[in-house]
Amino acid sequence: MIEPILSLSLCVHANREVYALLLGSGISRSARIPTGWDLVLDLVRQLAHLSEEDCEPEPRSWYEQKYGEEPDYSKLLEQIAKSSSERNQLLRSYFEPTDEEREEGGIKVPTQAHRAIAELVKNSYIKVIVTTNFDRLLEIALRDIGIEPTVISTSDSVEGALPLQHTKCTIIKVHGDYLDTRIKNTPSELAAYDEPLNCLLDKVFDEYGLIICGWSGDWDEALRDAIRRCKSRRFTTFWAARRRLQGQASELLNWRQGVFVPIKDADSFFTELNEKVQALEELNKPHPLSAKIAVATLKKYLVDDSHRIRLHDLVTQEVERVYEATSVERFPVNTQFNEQELIRRLNLYESISEILISMFINGCYWGQESHQSLWINSLDRLSNLSYIDNSIRYEPWHNLRLYPALLLFYSGGIAALANQQYNTFYSLLFQPIVKNVNETYPAILSLSTTAVLKSEIARKIPNMQNRKTPLSDYINDLLKSSFQELLPDENKYQLYFDLFEYIIAIIYTYELQCQFQNYYSFGQPGRFAWKRWYTKHLNHLGDVNSSPKDKMEKANWNCELTKVVDFLLELGYFQGVKEEFLKIQNFYGERIDKLNWD
Repeated sequence: MIEPILSLSLCVHANREVYALLLGSGISRSARIPTGWDLVLDLVRQLAHLSEEDCEPEPRSWYEQKYGEEPDYSKLLEQIAKSSSERNQLLRSYFEPTDEEREEGGIKVPTQAHRAIAELVKNSYIKVIVTTNFDRLLEIALRDIGIEPTVISTSDSVEGALPLQHTKCTIIKVHGDYLDTRIKNTPSELAAYDEPLNCLLDKVFDEYGLIICGWSGDWDEALRDAIRRCKSRRFTTFWAARRRLQGQASELLNWRQGVFVPIKDADSFFTELNEKVQALEELNKPHPLSAKIAVATLKKYLVDDSHRIRLHDLVTQEVERVYEATSVERFPVNTQFNEQELIRRLNLYESISEILISMFINGCYWGQESHQSLWINSLDRLSNLSYIDNSIRYEPWHNLRLYPALLLFYSGGIAALANQQYNTFYSLLFQPIVKNVNETYPAILSLSTTAVLKSEIARKIPNMQNRKTPLSDYINDLLKSSFQELLPDENKYQLYFDLFEYIIAIIYTYELQCQFQNYYSFGQPGRFAWKRWYTKHLNHLGDVNSSPKDKMEKANWNCELTKVVDFLLELGYFQGVKEEFLKIQNFYGERIDKLNWD
């Protein structure tokens, strides 16, 4: 039989934002947050202390005998703390950590469960959370990763809230918030909800599957009634608990025809669920056949002008798919950097872009001048994923959002050079415009390996720790299989990869000098710069002792380089004068010679 946690993980992964969470006090147990009833009993103890009476061992019984009624949260607060400010400070002491508690760690701060839930929200798996808890640990965990949840804690807030489908995350606090004296604790308070809240719960329980954790089901009569009112079984209910359910909880699970999920605790449960869903996401890469079908369709449309509209739709639809899949909601920029997240994001970006990369390679290799606008507009679209408010960005993640565009830049540029589509190559360099907060630059000045990932960070990629040009080497290895059909000879692939990086480095250097009078900076050196056959300025054949293989590589290099430079000169670039190119080439070569690669 399949383990319940595996079934749950598969369901959550396959049904984004279809499951809602129902969380009880057990979710905050490891943070030492008191339950509502714990809070009431402690207030009774304080009242007894003020009355100079002993209420132990049964504070509730003492209160009922003395006052002739059940202890009521609001009345207790009013008697113990007379002003709203006093009440506010009193409640904060139960839910907010002191300096000593912060130093001790783990007390009254988000738990592993809260953090894992926040990750599920960030990755668009969970959207709605119903909780009986008063604390704000979920809100804190979400804000820490850049998500501002919509919080509904009163009937008034139900009326003014956006529809559930229009928020990134909605937290419904059915018993209220700890800073609101209207929170519900007593059996009479928990017996019924106001009509607006009932209507909202009816909608949640009808339209969403449920994942229940940390809730016993014993005390919350109104919440039990809300679950029973729902007769639909659209999606499965999963109830996670440390022990087999009994009583009211068991009846509710049977009513929902749900699945019991045995767990050790809430922290390990949500951590495992998040990890398994992430594992499925990384496994769920496009099937290679998908890319092959897309490329075959692309080639068919390229050769027949009557298919120009279909070609346009084919490419732009894939671009939009990538654009949506790499949104800032799925890849938030203001979370702390760590190595595991770097590798996860790289792999996800590559998986999402895989089909478009194959289309781009074949389009820029086989396409004609009439098709150039497709590749330019596509690169332009994806180059502006990173155009967001700099005040909220965390630099590594912000810059990494350009990674899909960088892969397309390399793919299209290398393919165009390999088939002497120099006009396409030149257009890719200058016509896509990358917008920054106050400035715009062509792709040549914006898309580079170091602009996307600084070398010291790129060396955290597996097997790139000791590389001189880590991201360049990584992309070289990554794209090799995508070029297999067009460039089956690995030497030719390496030639055009290095040629692409060299030409864009020379042009970048020239642009800096012409546009900005910057005579100190120069284009980012790619992997060509440290190759064993490299000699002073890359356009010489080297010493007479070079091996035949080295001489052949250099001869091929110079032949291809000359073709590109002649095209650029004919276009009027480098002022249309070869000496101007040679001056920039010598300047660049001298700077590269001074680099210490050791």
